[in-house]
Amino acid sequence: MTVLRGRDVPVPCVSSMHAFSRTCWASVGVNARHTIARQRVQHRAQSNRPSLRVAAASVPTKQGGVEAPTQNGAGLKVGKSPDTAGGQLTPSPNLQNPDVYNIEGEDWHKAALSMVVVGASGDLAKKKIYPALFALYVEGHLPDYFTIWGFARSKMSNEEFREYIGQSLSCRLTDKGSCEGKFESFLERCYYHPGQYNNRDDFAALSEAMTEPEKKRKTADRVFYLSIPPSIFTQVAACASDAASSPTGYTRVIVEKPFGKDSESFRQLSTDLYQHLTEDQMFRIDHYLGKELIENLTVRTPLWKALVVDKSLATALVAACSSFIRNVQVVFSEDFGTEGRGGYFDQYGIIRDVIQNHLLQILSLFAMEPPVSLDAEDIRNEKVKVLRNMSPISMEDVVIGQYRGRGNKQGYLDDSTVPEGSLCPTFAAVACFIDNPRWDGVPFLLKAGKALHTKRAEIRVQFRHVPGNLYKNRMGLNMDQTTNELVIRIQPNESIYLKVNNKVPGLGLNLDVQKLDLSYKTRYNKHLPDAYERLILDVINGDKRLFIRNDELEAAWDLFTPILKEIEQKQMAPELYPYNSRGPVGSHYLAAKYGVRWGDMTDNPEEVI
Repeated sequence: MTVLRGRDVPVPCVSSMHAFSRTCWASVGVNARHTIARQRVQHRAQSNRPSLRVAAASVPTKQGGVEAPTQNGAGLKVGKSPDTAGGQLTPSPNLQNPDVYNIEGEDWHKAALSMVVVGASGDLAKKKIYPALFALYVEGHLPDYFTIWGFARSKMSNEEFREYIGQSLSCRLTDKGSCEGKFESFLERCYYHPGQYNNRDDFAALSEAMTEPEKKRKTADRVFYLSIPPSIFTQVAACASDAASSPTGYTRVIVEKPFGKDSESFRQLSTDLYQHLTEDQMFRIDHYLGKELIENLTVRTPLWKALVVDKSLATALVAACSSFIRNVQVVFSEDFGTEGRGGYFDQYGIIRDVIQNHLLQILSLFAMEPPVSLDAEDIRNEKVKVLRNMSPISMEDVVIGQYRGRGNKQGYLDDSTVPEGSLCPTFAAVACFIDNPRWDGVPFLLKAGKALHTKRAEIRVQFRHVPGNLYKNRMGLNMDQTTNELVIRIQPNESIYLKVNNKVPGLGLNLDVQKLDLSYKTRYNKHLPDAYERLILDVINGDKRLFIRNDELEAAWDLFTPILKEIEQKQMAPELYPYNSRGPVGSHYLAAKYGVRWGDMTDNPEEVI
């Protein structure tokens, strides 16, 4: 028998989904989740029981030795150690909402916080970082003593910088009145400091400027957001670590993807960064992990709070995925092309830009086994296990494409920033497998592309057909044409729904397809935080659940590097597909190879599909 324990744990199960342990969900209350997690951590500490964690990858130190991971996944400090005071870690500032974060302890708002945006005049900073910081400020999630510092090579005064930021700010909250008077007070906290990315003196001058507002508080924390190309990550990390680390609080660095172009370049980048930063200080951001429905994957899980008494039942539940799940699809599509930005995209292509990071991270979070707790390291340990259990990908299971012009829409090669005759794929579909008991034989189909028929990101779980077809002889209807699906819509219109065959009300036996759904827009009349809001807040709080660890990236690159090299060495030509179409025909043959259909074929993400 199966026993579920803990408060706020209703277990709604649909009989047809009973054996699918990842979809027969137990919704766990947030407070209950955090209470249980705290109890586990406390019990582990009291019993001096060693943590059952996979050790993080060892990293080189400045002295040429190897840095051993600590119990919380962070490496020992090397060189200058801004995160320590008298040999003890300085506590992270605590956030005020216990329903959102697992908080206990000190007044988080008493510490000063300096947020440095390196690459302050860039597109990412303007469109994502500043609006996210403003939203956090309006909602009261930033410390009372915080400042924002823009750092870039271009010359700009504080007033010009504030005007530049102001152009990107808007009130995202449902209650627009909450933003009244906040724009001006937010901009007053913004400062600009010009400098070169490889100049320690410029960073030292920045540090001195930050000290002035920081000296009002006993503890001052600093976060550097590297909104810059990866080619200068190491230069900035070196200067920030040596010349601008906080002397009294923590120093953390947010690093944006791409993290290299293959296994070799990633390992070199990691080695270089570890000369100046520890694993504990680095927050490798993949903004898709901050999406509401992605974080929900760590909440809506069936057996994390369950105690399975009967071992034979436990074995059956693990085997249930391969017995009842036909396939899992992770889909990312955009209805626009590169539109003048193809020069940057051409250096990476769709596999590096989307599949190797966004989609693979979603896959690992979805497919992982229940972790020991909701602790960041426990969750990431399980994700690494998934990646390491994946079979090598064969080129026979890969389809690449490139969009061509259609009507008044230009093709990829018509973009003036794209090199002539480029073979860079703007579309890719990949079939991969996880070699473990739960997912044995279940194909995971990953698909991403630009200039497709719709914009969406979703996970689709297609169930196997029921043996036999009672309706075919009686009605001449092949019910196998319609597959029962669980759909987790990440964007747009965040929702979770189960698509099922249903009898139409009335006389006779007529069938159609309907969905049992949870639409966030309809159910929750409130502002859904942007992914960058959640992730920046997690950095401030020191919560790394939604950030990528070094060994995760290493496993991801090891999986995709062989096919990337084969595509480039053989100069494989991508299959052309029209702008705003459903992609290359080859992707449908790939799905058919495993006896399935892609589930995202309608033009309207609101439809039952």
